[in-house]
Amino acid sequence: MGKVVLDVKGLTTKYITRFREDVYAVDHVSLQVEEGKSLGIAGESGCGKSTLALSLMGYYFPPLHYMSGEIVIDGRNITGMKPDDVRKSILGTEIAYIPQAAMNALNPTRRIINFIEDVVLAHDPTENKKFIYDLARASFETLGLPADVLHKYPVELSGGMKQRTVIAVSVILRPKVLIADEPSSALDVTSQKMVIKMLKNLMETGFIKSMIFITHELPLLYNVTDDIMVMYAGQIVEQATARQAVFDPLHPYSKGLMGSIIVPESGLRDVKLTAIPGAPPNLKKPPMGCRFAERCKYVRAECRVMAIPLYEVGGGRAYRCILSEETLREAYGRAA
Repeated sequence: MGKVVLDVKGLTTKYITRFREDVYAVDHVSLQVEEGKSLGIAGESGCGKSTLALSLMGYYFPPLHYMSGEIVIDGRNITGMKPDDVRKSILGTEIAYIPQAAMNALNPTRRIINFIEDVVLAHDPTENKKFIYDLARASFETLGLPADVLHKYPVELSGGMKQRTVIAVSVILRPKVLIADEPSSALDVTSQKMVIKMLKNLMETGFIKSMIFITHELPLLYNVTDDIMVMYAGQIVEQATARQAVFDPLHPYSKGLMGSIIVPESGLRDVKLTAIPGAPPNLKKPPMGCRFAERCKYVRAECRVMAIPLYEVGGGRAYRCILSEETLREAYGRAA
């Protein structure tokens, strides 16, 4: 096992609505990311992926609240740090975050170099503009982006170039961990491939030590990450290598995800397109038992009444289901 860059244990966070209702969006999530490795987190919209991303940074603002758990980045425990301290000493250097649709949030009246100045000066107000420009130019060249982009306004860039620029700005201080939330969504196929290539390049060039890639498209992670965690209703329901999660999913929800997404790559699908029936549970009042029970075709009576733990089955693999591997594989109609 390599050096652990991000170590999270039992992280639980919740939203408190204006009606004082608790919504447990992240429920006892534990994960580890090693140096030089990338982790994918997959799940449908509303399962808690983006909330988990925010929670991992220790950046809590109402209505999101920290409840329990521990977050350690490269040996530094950031649990319980004040948001202002997190912003000054953690964000950008220890961990960086690319939110969904980040490219659409760029101020159209500012040049790209101005965004980089904001990032650098937030950590060291004494840096001069020449140093920042030289840093930006060198970083852009290393990442394969034209230096003249630094002087352009967001409106002058294509969607794909704008997204790659956002990524470059996010990693300008070479953070240890990069969290990318749906970084390739809303882009054409060519731009998606260029964004994926850039993210891989960040790892290969040492710009970042590790990465978490969040998406609702489970098959996409096969070409991007080393390991995958599947999330459903605030909980991790399966963790496996990328190959296992895509070609040999164990949890019924993981299996359903693979069967409900159009996959253009040959070899990544051997079943017809089938939607997962029903809807996720209300996390204001989560069910007592398995949270996927009402949508699962393999449900049993005990699934609805007992809390299902995450069963480890060796090799770092685990899944949240009372059915054995053999029973599930038999039900799926494939050999063990």
